[in-house]
Amino acid sequence: MRTEDVLAAIATGLWRWDNASGIVSLDAEAARLLGLPAEPVRLSEAAVRSRFHPVDWNEIDGVVNLAVAEGTLAESRLRIMDEHGRVLRTVRSRSKPLVEGTDHQLVGTLQEVAGQAPDAASRTPVTGDWRRSREAFLLDAGRALAEARSTAEVLRVAASLSMPGFSPDGLAVFGVAGDRLTIIGHHGQSQDDEGPFASMSLDTDYPAAEVVRTGRAIYLPSPEEYLSRFPVTWPLARRFGRRSWAFVPLVVAGRTLGAWMAAFKHPVAFTPDERSVLTTVARMLAQALARAGVAESERELSLGLQRTMMPVLGPGIPGIHVAARYVPTGGGLQVGGDWYDMIRLPGGASRPDGGGAGRIALVIGDVQGHDVRAAGLMGQLRIALRAYASEGHRPDAVLSRASRFLYGITDGDDGESGSGPRFATCLYLEVDLETGTVDIARAGHPDPAVRMNDGTVLLRPTAGGLPLGIDPDTDYPTTRLTLDPGETLMICTDGLLETGGHDLDSGWERVRKLLESHDGEDLEQLADILVEAVHGPGSHHTTGPLADRREDDIAVLLLSRRPAGTVRESPRRTLMTIAQAEPERIAEAREQMRQLLHDWADEDQLDSAVLMVSEMITNVLVHTDGDALLVAEVACGEKSRRLRVEVSDTSDELPHKRHPGEMASSGRGLVLMEMLAHAWGVDPRGEGKSIWFELNEAGATEGCCG
Repeated sequence: MRTEDVLAAIATGLWRWDNASGIVSLDAEAARLLGLPAEPVRLSEAAVRSRFHPVDWNEIDGVVNLAVAEGTLAESRLRIMDEHGRVLRTVRSRSKPLVEGTDHQLVGTLQEVAGQAPDAASRTPVTGDWRRSREAFLLDAGRALAEARSTAEVLRVAASLSMPGFSPDGLAVFGVAGDRLTIIGHHGQSQDDEGPFASMSLDTDYPAAEVVRTGRAIYLPSPEEYLSRFPVTWPLARRFGRRSWAFVPLVVAGRTLGAWMAAFKHPVAFTPDERSVLTTVARMLAQALARAGVAESERELSLGLQRTMMPVLGPGIPGIHVAARYVPTGGGLQVGGDWYDMIRLPGGASRPDGGGAGRIALVIGDVQGHDVRAAGLMGQLRIALRAYASEGHRPDAVLSRASRFLYGITDGDDGESGSGPRFATCLYLEVDLETGTVDIARAGHPDPAVRMNDGTVLLRPTAGGLPLGIDPDTDYPTTRLTLDPGETLMICTDGLLETGGHDLDSGWERVRKLLESHDGEDLEQLADILVEAVHGPGSHHTTGPLADRREDDIAVLLLSRRPAGTVRESPRRTLMTIAQAEPERIAEAREQMRQLLHDWADEDQLDSAVLMVSEMITNVLVHTDGDALLVAEVACGEKSRRLRVEVSDTSDELPHKRHPGEMASSGRGLVLMEMLAHAWGVDPRGEGKSIWFELNEAGATEGCCG
């Protein structure tokens, strides 16, 4: 009797599926099972596909690919449909892939499946519900593994996976170190259990070692099969009391990185569906581990670069507290062009005026770009600035030399390397620790801010020049301010202000509120608060108007004068110079007054003060050839606060009170002061004069001072 006749007698048909040509050959019984006339036939793949339930057909591709990859049987259950979409029967397909180069053929059998018991669906993982459950599980597992950022997180996710219908109770991830098999992590075993498996040779007769050597999965459905195939290492596995094991390769880009073990305390047959789930999870696990490994390597490299390039603000400088933070942007190597530095300057003998004892320099800057090139230039520029500062140059000379240095080392970049010429913003401050005077030179960088003793925070406008590296002959004017005992100076890069969709204005308001809400005592805590508020989870709820703005590196440096003894609360004060060539800075002076009087009780008085300041400075710029120096101070009077504002210049010509007509465009400055100020005057000085006015706060309650 022919083989075909025997198979037909037991309702089993033969089929051959040629992947290259897309032709499926069926014998008479196979054709009958598919609802066709009972005679041999050759059909196209599309014609055969129309006979299967769409959900079941989608399963075939995954099962076949798995069988081709592992060299095992492809087994599945398929529902046969008629022309009207009704299920005729369920058949079981078992086939063997015959691989020929990149193509393959499937040769196998089709056999009708008898009616199932009501509870069969819970035991046989071939139903639509099981498939939907599996798909949902794989989606959840893929999402969780994709979000894991470290090896430890990946292992935690792997340990929490609950597979539909056959959850393992023991998991282990093996890696490769040279010619040794190592354990990356495990679950379901105690820490002491990993000893024999912690480091074994790849030549060991152990399933995970063979998986790494061959790249093929090993399924051991029973202890007997484990003992038969791996008798040497069976005693190591026997003590765990498991009944079935799956060892699946972890493959990324065609390279086997290790193996994943899933062990079960109940028997598992490892059907094609179950093997498909395990293989899919292993692939996702391998990808997640590879990503985590790269991310951890990058973080380690970033931290190393950070430690090398960023200074250690160690102890040992009496009278000051310093804190700093650097947070790289989230992408790439997490290094960029932002940096900060603190430099101890040489003694007073290095300067002609003999001053400068107890001086330090604070530097903060931002090289254009967020790449390794920017980080390299940052390191070179930081070293150059240190050298110029250590030579004893003044702040303006330090930045001028640094600009020429950066221009010289980037001028040759022609863009072929993808970088082109680079520039850098920078803020250089020379601080006299004895007097508190701070000389500032600025190269296109955000201005510094000062938190005063009463909690008021002012942005200190400073004169400045172009960013470093643009023009080698740029001059950098110097601005001087005084940092009183107990006050805190903050300098930062624009990343602190603009992170989270903010521009410089809205970002500054956010940072200002943080500075004012802190007591200013613990600078380390304040630095953490600043970074957390703009870069931590809470920042997602306080985004600015530019929601799609790219995130930037963050560098921030805080310095506070803390001399021995009790700090005497000083008046609230601001000082700024408005040069003849910078009349636009009158607007900055008006804003300084509003910030200084941010808690003033009478809004009309605040507007009056801003108006008088604007008139006084404009008068100097229009009627003299010199610059205007603005000094404003809020101090306590007997019952309320008093504002005193002085505008000084170098001209000896005293202002005259005029009586302008209705159409006159000037001459009202002194008239306004006489009408709005409680007191005003003009004081001649040795060189020049000072115009001043005072306002006593109206509407304030007693006790508002101090």
